[in-house]
Amino acid sequence: MEAASASRQNENVSIEKIETLLKAKDDTSRFVGLALLKSVLDNSQELRSNEDAVVKLWESIPSKFLDRLIRTGSRKEPKEPKSSPKKESHDMLDLAVYVLHTLCALLPEEKRKSGRLVDRIPQLVSCLLNCPEQTTQPVLETLVSLVSQPEGARALVSIEDVTPLTEIASSQPLALEVLLHAWLNSASAVDRAGLRSTIDKNVGNLVASFKGTDAVTLLDFLAKLLPSLDPEVLPPNPSWIPSLGKFIFNLVISRPTSASRAAFTNLSAALLEAYPLQAPQLLFANETNRDEKPYSYLLVNLMLVDLRSSLPLLLEQLNSPQYPQTARRLSSAFNVISNYIGYLLRSMDAASPSFALSPDHLLKLRRSLSETMSVAVEFLRDRYDASIAGALGLHPDARTADLTSLTWDSKDSTTTVHSDPLILAAIQALAIWLREDDNEMLRKEAAGLCDMFLDLYQHQHPSQTEGRLDFRRPVLVALEGITAENKGVEALLDNNGWKVLSDDLVSILPTADESAASHGIEIVRILLPVVEAETPGPREEWMDLVTKVAAWYYVPPTSGEVGILEEFQVAVLQLVTALVAGTHQGVRRRYVHSVSAVLGVAAQVRERVANAKGGGGVDRELLEGVEDVVGTLGGLR
Repeated sequence: MEAASASRQNENVSIEKIETLLKAKDDTSRFVGLALLKSVLDNSQELRSNEDAVVKLWESIPSKFLDRLIRTGSRKEPKEPKSSPKKESHDMLDLAVYVLHTLCALLPEEKRKSGRLVDRIPQLVSCLLNCPEQTTQPVLETLVSLVSQPEGARALVSIEDVTPLTEIASSQPLALEVLLHAWLNSASAVDRAGLRSTIDKNVGNLVASFKGTDAVTLLDFLAKLLPSLDPEVLPPNPSWIPSLGKFIFNLVISRPTSASRAAFTNLSAALLEAYPLQAPQLLFANETNRDEKPYSYLLVNLMLVDLRSSLPLLLEQLNSPQYPQTARRLSSAFNVISNYIGYLLRSMDAASPSFALSPDHLLKLRRSLSETMSVAVEFLRDRYDASIAGALGLHPDARTADLTSLTWDSKDSTTTVHSDPLILAAIQALAIWLREDDNEMLRKEAAGLCDMFLDLYQHQHPSQTEGRLDFRRPVLVALEGITAENKGVEALLDNNGWKVLSDDLVSILPTADESAASHGIEIVRILLPVVEAETPGPREEWMDLVTKVAAWYYVPPTSGEVGILEEFQVAVLQLVTALVAGTHQGVRRRYVHSVSAVLGVAAQVRERVANAKGGGGVDRELLEGVEDVVGTLGGLR
């Protein structure tokens, strides 16, 4: 007890002595005080945990004195022996940086936001060019801590010249972290046009400084930065994009490591999202020598191999620390694949001169894509079964409330089956391939996912919990491909798909939202062929849709051109007409009043379409469609 009391008393004396020295008028006393402070911080855990004492000591240090130490210690001078003034000046820098670095970790949050710390940022950035190697790391760590707060981020962004950071970034990855935090944390509180220009200029400087390297850390940095930037801050058509393409393809052809594979995969997906016009040409249109495979083929093939080898092992890693990074890479790969399929389709339709794949490469790629999508189907089936039923392959009829305690899913709420970006990315890529490739076997395999598709679809209803991913559009695209096969239609209907989709269709009718209308057209695109193919006619429970549409109170717009809303309305009327026309005459009699109401709505829509005003004039195809509805329903009453 006495020893501890004596220790605390000596510490208090030391603190008072340090305060006195730091408050002295001469720099020599201040330097001694700073050296004593370093020693006490090194050796006293009790002081480090005493927030009040730390704040008091910090406020005793003159800010201008710290700036002088940093400025003097980083001054560029000729090389001298170790005992020279150059060595002494570096000692000054080391001491100032140590104190800032340590106190930055110990001070409370409100003090880290204060000008006393934030105003040191310009000097810390400036010192990096001539900073000793052993001091660079703590300087960067201090900057990362400071720019993690909006106040510090704004201070760094306001520095006109940050070349000390961009020039050392190729050898010091923390420099990239400083820029990343600064740009992202300042975006909401600075001039956005100015920030956009700053980002554009400095990313260009970074690209130049990474020439001659593998640029893995730069690609990883940009893969984090680009998706996180507000569209108003994103440089619109930067000159450095072609250089990124070269970095990516250099990694692709150089037997990439796991780190480089993750970097170019994530950046490729980020570029396609941020620059949907420029990036496909950059990544997919490049050619090599005649005897070599196109870069785009190599890039996509590497991602397909990665997906096929990684997905079967992923479920067992679900709650491991590696899962988030692995899932991010695989999500990016799926997103690149989705974009690539779209690019191939556009190129073939337009007979594009930039289309670089030979028939042989196309055939190999199609085979590889189909194999990968088959693996994706298995992964999705296993992942969903594990999360819902706690067992792989358990039939939906066997799932009861008593099994909920057995479910096996991610402990992280952001990566459960309903909120995992990897699930969404996998379904998006699978959906496009199911619709565009006439692969009967794959469509039959994917039909086994209908229960999962419809469950994910329903979780996106506006009344459901916010924050979940929107699976609706990719699910509809997938169902369009699956229902091209009879087994797919059966799976859709066996899993209550008609009710799920038709109820959503009816909920869209009263809205005047073009996005919702587009969504509704996709629903009709699935349901209409199902109705037309059903024999001997539509099921009686489907006729409920006729009654619901008959209850729709249609109010025609008084102005504006005919567009997607009218196209959606005509599509719904065509679906109802198919139901009425296909059903048995005896059943039809029970719906005579509903048919009359629907006919009244159709007449109003026809008038709206026929009297269209504006530059586009009358949409003849749409008018013919609604007139066919009016004529058919009129003849069935």
